[in-house]
Amino acid sequence: MPRVALFAGSFDPITNGHLDVIGKAVKLADKLVLAIGIHPGKTPLFPADERLSMLREICAPLGRAAGCEIACVTFADLVVEAARREGATVLVRGVRDATDFDYEMQMAGMNAAMAPEIQTIFLPAAPAVRPITATLVRQIAGMAGDVSAFVPKEVAARLKKKFAKA
Repeated sequence: MPRVALFAGSFDPITNGHLDVIGKAVKLADKLVLAIGIHPGKTPLFPADERLSMLREICAPLGRAAGCEIACVTFADLVVEAARREGATVLVRGVRDATDFDYEMQMAGMNAAMAPEIQTIFLPAAPAVRPITATLVRQIAGMAGDVSAFVPKEVAARLKKKFAKA
């Protein structure tokens, strides 16, 4: 039976921190589903279709190198329901610090109560990417700052183009 894992996030945009977690997750699963959460109350910088495109473009080489299939989807309901639809038995969560860990433990507990058949695993971020958040990347890019150390080059180019229009 193939091991299917799901890593959910907004990926707005995908950062080197996300890539660090994805690079670790592809070594643990036969298939990794990257799931973009769509929330009606939030207005993302990049539309869902563009985030899907970025994920596919940037993450495909990581999956190929590890022999792991990568799928990219969107969801607008509970993450455990998205995992069930995709046949995932594992939820992957990246943690940067104790604050992340405390929050993620609460989420893991609630998810386990709703879907005991789905396990949550925590993957610690590498020290070099721990301070990176998509929110900070958007703020820096929005103020014409250089984000090339925090995101893949394809994302940096898209951010520059996005904010040049503003």
